Amino acid sequence: MSKLAKNTTWMSIGQGLRLAVQAVFFTVIARALGVHNYGSFVGVAALVGIFYPFGAWGSGHLLVKAVAGDKRMFPVAWGNALCTTMVCSTVLAAVVLLLSKYLLPNTIPLRLVLLVVLSDIPGLSLITIAAQAFQAFEQLHWTATINVLLSTNRMLGAVILVFFEHHPSALQWGYVYLACTAVTATVSSALVLFRLGAPRVALRPSREWLWRGFHFSVGMSAQTIYNDVDKTMLSRFSSLAATGIYGAAYRLVDVSFAPVLALLYSAYPNFFREGSVGVASSFAYAKPLLRRATGYGILVGCGILLFAGAVPFVLGDDYSHTVEALRWLSPLPALKATHYFLSDTLTGAGHQGLRSAIQVAVALFNVLINLWLIPAYSWKGAAWSSIASDALLASSLGLAVLVLSSSSKQLVAVGR
Repeated sequence: MSKLAKNTTWMSIGQGLRLAVQAVFFTVIARALGVHNYGSFVGVAALVGIFYPFGAWGSGHLLVKAVAGDKRMFPVAWGNALCTTMVCSTVLAAVVLLLSKYLLPNTIPLRLVLLVVLSDIPGLSLITIAAQAFQAFEQLHWTATINVLLSTNRMLGAVILVFFEHHPSALQWGYVYLACTAVTATVSSALVLFRLGAPRVALRPSREWLWRGFHFSVGMSAQTIYNDVDKTMLSRFSSLAATGIYGAAYRLVDVSFAPVLALLYSAYPNFFREGSVGVASSFAYAKPLLRRATGYGILVGCGILLFAGAVPFVLGDDYSHTVEALRWLSPLPALKATHYFLSDTLTGAGHQGLRSAIQVAVALFNVLINLWLIPAYSWKGAAWSSIASDALLASSLGLAVLVLSSSSKQLVAVGR
């Protein structure tokens, strides 16, 4: 636990710095763009985010899994991750550009979609893989550095843009956004090269590797759908202003969740080690972490209810309705803390396929109820669907973990 505590401390420091940087970045860009332009950008980013997990085909997670078992596997795992990202990102970029014509309003320029696609599929995939490489070796100080670097570059980009253009368009921000991501991807990949070693490419990945990577990608994509597809649907079925209001509220909730993410990052390799003997073992490891994270989520939810009224003073009068949206979303930190740890419990014990299946089912549920709620209730409908989806996910994963854990204990008893 001392190593976990040390790594969690590093990630907490990193997340704290990132939190401060993101607060400046978010405030600057949200105020400068205004609710309409911010809504345009959020709608595009949410659509791209659905496809982003397939950009690396789960290879970053497979890297962590491989290195957790044998550190000598790193060069091949990293080489496979880089090659997979190059191939998959190229295909996905064309797919997203084509779909955007039908899924986004015509007022959003195609160039903005292209800029976000290049930034968030190949660019962000390379950054994430670099962070996961250090995570696999439990060198979380470098993982934290990469995360802070990305946020810092975007903050600097936003400040420079606003200095020269007080009220930039979403397209202008798109160019800066891509440039910031490209710089971070280059620096983070160089860090891995010099600190951990060069990649080695296996030109023919096994079917098992591809299948496991698909499971990770599907699960991550489903996670993005039930988290973010409502923003794309708001831009299509409601208005860009409603998208900006809701997107700002959801962003603030995500920021408040940063300390739990620090703990999740630190504990992730250990779930594979503990889960090697079954779900019961990985769940036993998760329980104390889950209690602390859920308690934190409840406290944050209470804080959101009390202090949401300060948002317009920070972001401007355009975001006055974000106060109500933020209060509606206050249960999410506790729900997210619960289902994230339960998800990693299944993944660590080799049940990523089951985790992905549950996530896909919840994602479909989220899309279906949003088709009803968003046209009728705008961003309020999106908030209701988010709460319902996260609650359904937490309960479904909890049931799966309890059933598998019980079966695992029975098998151990029979073996004895």
